[in-house]
Formats: sequence, structure tokens, C-alpha cells
Amino acid sequence: MSSVEERGEVGVAATPGSSSGGLGVVAVGAALEAVVGGPSMLEEVSIRRGEGLGPESDPDEPPPKKRMRLPEGESGKLEERLYSVLCCTVCLDLPKASVYQCTNGHLMCAGCFIHLLADSRLKEEQATCPNCRCEISKSLCCRNLAVEKAVSELPTDCPFCLKQFPRSSLERHQREECQDRVTQCKYKRIGCPWKGPFHELPAHEEECCHPTKTGTELMGILGEMDQSHRRELTLYNSIFSLLCYEKIGFTGRLEVQFRPYRTDDFITRLYYETPRFTVLNQTWVLKARVNDSERNPNLSCKRTLSFQLILKSKVNSAIECSFLLLKGPYDDVRIKPVIHHHAFSNDTNETDYVPLPITDSVECNKLLAAKNINLRLFIFQIQK
Repeated sequence: MSSVEERGEVGVAATPGSSSGGLGVVAVGAALEAVVGGPSMLEEVSIRRGEGLGPESDPDEPPPKKRMRLPEGESGKLEERLYSVLCCTVCLDLPKASVYQCTNGHLMCAGCFIHLLADSRLKEEQATCPNCRCEISKSLCCRNLAVEKAVSELPTDCPFCLKQFPRSSLERHQREECQDRVTQCKYKRIGCPWKGPFHELPAHEEECCHPTKTGTELMGILGEMDQSHRRELTLYNSIFSLLCYEKIGFTGRLEVQFRPYRTDDFITRLYYETPRFTVLNQTWVLKARVNDSERNPNLSCKRTLSFQLILKSKVNSAIECSFLLLKGPYDDVRIKPVIHHHAFSNDTNETDYVPLPITDSVECNKLLAAKNINLRLFIFQIQK
């Protein structure tokens, strides 16, 4: 029994040694093996030693954490969590272009942000964040470039081949690389209606019957194409003819600026009006209204703007003019030019309201969300 106690004393005395903590652990293990008579306790001590009580570790510190490998399904769950974090707070979808944030950091895609500002203008209210109800505007909100880059690197499925690509490269893949993208026959201009996946295009073009059409059939198709081109050429030729007039006036270096106002009716309606400006030595004003003064345009998904030109000066004789509106030099709104005609006199100094030739409701929301609408007016006086 004394020999066992001596071994235990030797083992315990070696444990706090400054040279190595591992030597004490081995000695204790040998003593326990001698007492118990088996290697079970020694194996347990050696296992504990492998967990972090090595020769260079402090026994009082907790063992270091091991890096856990995520199961295969966890990566998908991570992407789903990122989708919920980076999505727009209005439409709950991932932004496709610019990302704006309120002063509290809540995210909005560009389309929803513009729509909120347009709705607030129509309802004569201050636009607020749908999450925290703080005020939002183009001056208070800023773009979040970090979120835009993070969203562009998230994977998404190609709708044609169902393969995954980063969002930043999906558009190029769909346009140039995807073998299942929908394409048209190269003979579509002469009437071929075929549409199908890109990898089937060579086989179709070999069997397409349209290259063998007779001249009479081709002339009928070309006649329809000429009609559409003729309409476009008529517009441009009309503009070129107007540029040959002697008296041409436009709003100069500064574009006309529509400012929002409210009517004095019991149910107020939004309208826009410009300050008075001078063109061709006459004073003019432009007015515009939303959805032809519809009662609640904020409840409509389809939004339009119409405008009229008003002559404020007194004239001795009628002035026959042609006029058109174009976008301002610093705006990104898309406007298709349309030429209008009117004979101005003291009795007929206002034109009828005509549609502002914007492409769709998205462009209309851009104009409504802006503080002012900036356009450029051209007036051509017809000489008698």
C-alpha cells in the first residue's frame, strides 16, 4: 500500500510542475491504472487530454470551440434567411435595381420607393416608411450600395434552363449563353411566327418554309412593314419641317417647371401649373392634371398626365402654332414626341387637355414623385 501511495504522491507532485502539465496527467493516469487494474481510466484521461489539455494549454481555460460543418440543407436555409433580410419592406421581393433605405435602415426597392412618394403627392400627405412610419423623401432617404451588391451576388434560378447563377450575371446568361432561352426565327421579318428554345433554332431554320415564299407573298409582308416605318418617318419629317419655320421658340436654358397645387373645391384635386414664361414675345402658362382630374387617382394602378398650353398675352390677330413637349436636360423620364396644333386668339387662348406622351404608369410615378416636373417646350409659329 505504501508503494501505491508513493506513486500517487509522485504523480500529484508532478502535476503543478512548471516544465509540463502533460507529465502530471500521465503520472496520475499510471497511478489510477495501477489502482484500478485496467486501462479504462487511462483512456478517459487521454481523451480529455486530446480535447484541449495539451502541453501548451492552460487547464483552467475552457477547451477551444471546434468549427462545425453545416449540413447540406443549412446553406439553403441561410439563403432563405438572407432573402427575408434583404427583401423590400413593401413588395417583400428582392430588389432588382437600386435599393433605398429610410433613416432607420428599412429597405425599399426603387419601384416601391417611387410609388410611395407618388401616392403621398396624390393624397397630400407626407410619405412614411411602411415599417417604422418615419418620414421618407428623396432628400431623407439614401441608397444602400452594400445591399445592392449583396443582392446581386445571391443565387437565382434561370427561368429557362433552371440552373443557378448570381443575379448580377443572370441577365447576360439569359441574353447570350442560355441554350433554352426563347428565341425567334431569323425569317420573322418575312412572316415566320416560330418561337422556341435556342438549341432548336438551327433545326427549325433548315426546315423553315418562309425563305421559299414567292415574290407576291413577300411584297404583302413588306407592305405592312412599310406602313409602320412610314408612321415613324411622318413624325420626324414633320419635326424637320417645323425646324424650317422662321419663328421658333423654346424655353431656353431653363426648362418649364410644373409645380403641384390643389384646387379650392370641397374635394381638392391635384394639378400642376408652371410660372409664366415668355416664348416668341408672348406670355404662356402650362397646366397639367392627373388621370383627367379623377376623384381618387391614388386608388388607380394606371396613371396618366395630360396638359394644356394657355396664352396669357393679348393679341391683335390669331396666332397659329405647333408645339411639342420633350424631357428636360437632366431628367430620365422617357417621352415620345407628339406634335399638336392650335390657333390662339383672345377668345381661344387655351388648348384642350392632351395626353403627356409618357410610355407607362411607371414613368408617370417618377414625375409625380419628383418635387417638380421639368420639361422643355418648343413652339413653332406658322406664317400665313
